[in-house]
Formats: sequence, structure tokens, C-alpha cells
Amino acid sequence: MKFPAAAALDATALAELLDADFSEWPELGENGTELGVPTELWEKALLGPAREFLSRPGKEFRARLVHSAWSLAGGEGDQMPAQLPLLVEIIHAGSLIIDDIQDQSESRRGAETLHKLYGTAVAINTGNWLYYWPFVLIGRLGLEPTVQLDLYQQASLTMLRCHQGQALDLSARVFELGARDLPGVVAATTRLKTGSLMEFAARLGASAAGGDRKTTALLSKFGRELGCALQMLDDVGGLMAKSRRAKGNEDLRLARPTWPWSWLAEDADEVTFAKLHGDARAVFDGSDPELVAAPLRELLGQSGPAKVKHHLQRALAGLEEEFPGAPALTSIHREVSRLERSYV
Repeated sequence: MKFPAAAALDATALAELLDADFSEWPELGENGTELGVPTELWEKALLGPAREFLSRPGKEFRARLVHSAWSLAGGEGDQMPAQLPLLVEIIHAGSLIIDDIQDQSESRRGAETLHKLYGTAVAINTGNWLYYWPFVLIGRLGLEPTVQLDLYQQASLTMLRCHQGQALDLSARVFELGARDLPGVVAATTRLKTGSLMEFAARLGASAAGGDRKTTALLSKFGRELGCALQMLDDVGGLMAKSRRAKGNEDLRLARPTWPWSWLAEDADEVTFAKLHGDARAVFDGSDPELVAAPLRELLGQSGPAKVKHHLQRALAGLEEEFPGAPALTSIHREVSRLERSYV
């Protein structure tokens, strides 16, 4: 099978991989049919919806983290399996499809959500299929058996943790949590849901490159912390940036425990917290999100972005100490700066 080039980290590469892989499905016979199933039906049932979503442009930072981790772990750039960085993007795509259904979202990546285009049932099946497809692709990477087993185990653990985090995200409500519990719930949800997938991206690159245990653990930890910072940026951007106000309002309407709430619980006085805590319930019941958003923006000011930057600097410090002067560090710093700008 001919896979897209490793450097092609755009949405086109994901769609090309889907079409290339379809031709190799063992379930398909001559001309793409088996037991009377025409290719056109596969297109309607799965390939079309999957291609529609995979073709949409995303940030692709998880794929770039795979590249960086591969390099820092000692891998030669031209020897990395071409499809390796795409695996984590496929899993992420599946999670977005399912997440949009659960949140009843209207749009994703510049177009209607998949369940709006194809119906909820087809979207659920497509999202779930994208969870499992990478497990098949791992077996085709040509890696050593011990490395392949590690990736299978880490992929399984990642999926488990992401669903644990999503369970908290779907069930926890700000107004049901006190100031003592909020920070822990926010941190746990972030580590499980967002941190785990970025950790897996780093683990993919490091493990496939043959990195030793110490290096692989260090890069995995960095990926996890970068994922946490990513969620912080997402939460702060939704509150502070006008261009991302719709996402922030969605968080407030669903009374999600986000990082601004965590910081408020830690820094605000009891009276201020109690007032906004009560207003969160009012927004959940239908009041204007600005009832909470405006005072949160005023209270956080520059402290929110400053907390995110501190978290990123602390995560980067470990890499700089272990890999001083490594060219891949320049790429990581550039990527972190790009991520910070993308959420403003």
C-alpha cells in the first residue's frame, strides 16, 4: 500500500490514507464488492462521511508533536513510517465527531457537524470506526514486535483515559461543585481527555524511534502537559477572544468546569465566588452567558494567559534540560508559539 508522504501533515493526507486503505480491505472482493456490497454503498455508509470530515483543515499540532518526539528520541527523519503521525489525528477526528453529537454542536472546522450532514447514527458509527482504524494501521508500520505491542497498549490506555475524561466533561456542572472540588475536577478532566491524547502523540514518536525508557517517559510527560496547556488556551480563548466567543458561551451554557472556574475558585474571595457560582446555574437554565462571562473576563484580566504561559514554560524547561540545543526543540518552541496565537 502506498501511504501519503510523512511531510504531508494536512487534511489531504488523511483523506488519501483513507482511500488507499479502502483498496486493501480484506472484506472487499473484485471491484470493491463482497457478498453483493457495491463500492457506492461503502461510500454512502462510511467512506463518504469519513472523507468529508478528514478533509477538513485542522491545526495538526498532534501530528507535528509525533515528528518532534521521533527526532528527540533519536529517530532519523527519513526513516519514520509515513503514516505514523496520522494515527493520532485520526483518533482525534473520531473524538470530535462524537463530541459534537454529545454537545449538540452545529459546526466544526468551518462546516456543519457530521451528524447534521449525515444523521446521528451514521456520525456515531463513523466516529467509532475512526477510533479503531488506527489499531489496524499500527500493525502495518513495520515496527519491532515489542514496539508494536507498546503502541497497542498505549493506544488502548489512551482511549480508556479519554473516555473517562469525557465522562467527567459530560456530567460535571460548575454549580454542583464547591470551590474546594473545582480545581481537582478541572485538572483531572483535562489530564484524561486532552492530556492523554497529546501524551499518546509524543509516545508514538518516541517509542517508534526506539527511544529508551527515560527519554520516552520524559517526552510522554511533556505531551501530557502540552495537552493540558492546550485545554487552558481553549478555555481562556473562549472567554477572552471575540473570535472564539461562541465556544466560550457553549461552555457557560453547559456549565462546564473550565480552567477560568478553577482559577476563580483558587483566587477569588468567598463572596465573589458564591455570586458567580449562583449565576452559573442561571446561565445553565437559560440566562445570557454574559451574566457570567463579563465578570469572569474582568476578574481574570491578564492572569489567565499568564497562568497558561507559566504552565508551558515549566513543561518546556524539562525538555531544554534534557535536550539542550536539539534542532527539534526549535520546532517545538515555534509550535507552542503558534498554538498560543491560534487561541487569541
